[in-house]
Amino acid sequence: MSLHPSLQSYADAWTHSIDAISDLVSPLVEGEWNRRTPCPGWSVRDIVSHVIGLDCEALGDPRPIHTLPRDLYHVTNEHQRYMEMQVDVRRHHTAPEMTSELEYTIIRRNRQLRNESRRPDALVRGPLGTEVTLEESMRNRAFDLWVHEQDLRITLGRPGNLDSPGAYVTRDVLLSRLPKVVAKDAGAPANSAVVFDVHGPVEFLRTVRVDADGVGSIDGSPSLGPAATLALDWETYVRLACGRVTPESVADRLKTEGDPDLTAAILHNFTVTP
Repeated sequence: MSLHPSLQSYADAWTHSIDAISDLVSPLVEGEWNRRTPCPGWSVRDIVSHVIGLDCEALGDPRPIHTLPRDLYHVTNEHQRYMEMQVDVRRHHTAPEMTSELEYTIIRRNRQLRNESRRPDALVRGPLGTEVTLEESMRNRAFDLWVHEQDLRITLGRPGNLDSPGAYVTRDVLLSRLPKVVAKDAGAPANSAVVFDVHGPVEFLRTVRVDADGVGSIDGSPSLGPAATLALDWETYVRLACGRVTPESVADRLKTEGDPDLTAAILHNFTVTP
C-alpha cells in the first residue's frame, strides 16, 4: 500500500466510521432522514450531506454553486456558511438519492486512499480557500466523521463505537485544544494546573499547566494541589467539547473540585468545534 505510515491511522478511522454511517442510514425510510440530531440545526439528511460534500471536496470535486437561504438560524459565521453549502444543496434529495451518492462517494474515496502516495506534509485544499497539509486534512476528516457518526447513533438510538479508531483520533484532537481553553479562554491564573479525569470506553488523565506567562501546556502526569479538577465520562466529554450539550444539561454527569469560578469558566468555553 502506498499510503504513508503516519497517515494509516487516519485512513483506518475514516473507513471504520464511514462504513458505520452507511450501515446506520441505509435502512432508513424517507421520514427518518428528517429527524433532528444533536448537531445544531442539522437533520440526519444534513449530516450525511455534509459527510458526502466534504469527502467530494477531498476528491477534488468543485463546490456547488448555490445561494443559501437567509433564515438559517444556526449559520452565524463564514465557516458555518462554507459548511452549510454542501448541506443545503441536498436538503430536498430523497432517501435513495442520499444513499446512492453516499455509496458512490465511499467507493471513490476508498480508491483515492488506496492510491494515495503523497507525503503527509503535501498541501491540499482546505476550507474557505485555505491550504492545509494532507495529514491535517485526513486527521480532520477522521475526527469530523466519528463525531457525526455519534450524532447519528444518538438520534437513531443505536449507541456504539465509543472506542473505535475514530474515538482515539477525536481524543487527540480535543486534547490538543485543551491548553487554549484553560489558559486563554477560561483565563486560568499563571502557575496553576487543571486536571481532567475522563473515564469510560476511552480513559485518560491529563493535566493542563499554565506557566508564569499564562501559556498552557498539557501532559499525562498528575498535579499536586491543582486549581481545579473535572471528572466526567468520555461520551459527555465529547458532547461538551463538540457543542452538543450545555454544561447545565449534563451537570449530573460532571464532578468538579477546586475553584468554582475557574471551573465554570472552563465549562463555559469548553466547546472547541466551529
